[in-house]
Amino acid sequence: MSDTVIDKTPNIIIDPTKVKGDRKRRMTVGEIVAFVLLILLTCTMLFPVIFMISTALKTSKEMLQFPPTIIPETFAWDNFKTLFTNDEIKFGILYKNSIIVAGLSVVGTVFSSALVAYGFSRYRAKGKKIMFMLMISTMMLPYPAVMIPQFILFSNLGWMNTFLPLIVPTFLGSAYQIFLLRQFFMSLPNELYDSGKIDGCSEFRLFWKIALPLSGPALATVAIFTFIWTWNDLLGPVLYLSSQEKFTLPVGLAAMMSSKFRIAPYNLLMCASIMTTLPVVAIFASAQKHFTEGIVLTGIK
Repeated sequence: MSDTVIDKTPNIIIDPTKVKGDRKRRMTVGEIVAFVLLILLTCTMLFPVIFMISTALKTSKEMLQFPPTIIPETFAWDNFKTLFTNDEIKFGILYKNSIIVAGLSVVGTVFSSALVAYGFSRYRAKGKKIMFMLMISTMMLPYPAVMIPQFILFSNLGWMNTFLPLIVPTFLGSAYQIFLLRQFFMSLPNELYDSGKIDGCSEFRLFWKIALPLSGPALATVAIFTFIWTWNDLLGPVLYLSSQEKFTLPVGLAAMMSSKFRIAPYNLLMCASIMTTLPVVAIFASAQKHFTEGIVLTGIK
């Protein structure tokens, strides 16, 4: 008697028209309306950027035409060259000053905030929660409340018309950044630190070799926030800087609107705005993955 295998699997007949219909689901009226509204909203938000680029590529004569044109009749690419070669604007010096202030501020804020956040997340001590709450409460103080005492302090130190008042405070930590990094450090398991202690690591080496390498997304988030805030800061440089050779980009852009020019050079101003925006866009685009990951991970606790 031979063994026979009987296939009892039922034959399933698939109607190709139904599959095709499922794949090509028709959009409802509400979805179409929402899609159209999103397109209109996107175009509305992009219009200032388009107008900025258009004005930057116009000649001085076409810039004053009414009604204004969106596409320039002649693309004046020399406006960017004029921006950097104009002796009154000195855009190259402004750019260099902003890079120095923003770069050192990022280094100071990331290192000092990470060090303080590591201490708040690792150590147990009496009064630690009170100290942490006092630090967090400083975020509720508006800047004008501390602006005058800081101005008097830096003036007595002889730091006026230097970059020191803009850079040195960043090496003392930032309450918001400390809170952000503390939340991330608290999510790291203690077993990592225990294994490091077994290998003979000191406390600073635990911070440098274990905590920091694992907190890349959070550090990237802090660096991006600090760079944007410092790069766009106008009030601080206006308070402490008095010579044009020390001005940063926000102060320089505001000075271009002054009465020094008979007619404000809006085409050069738009060129400067494009050049000012490019570093922020480039940094955010290159670190977008780490930025979003850092925002998500710091909320785990």
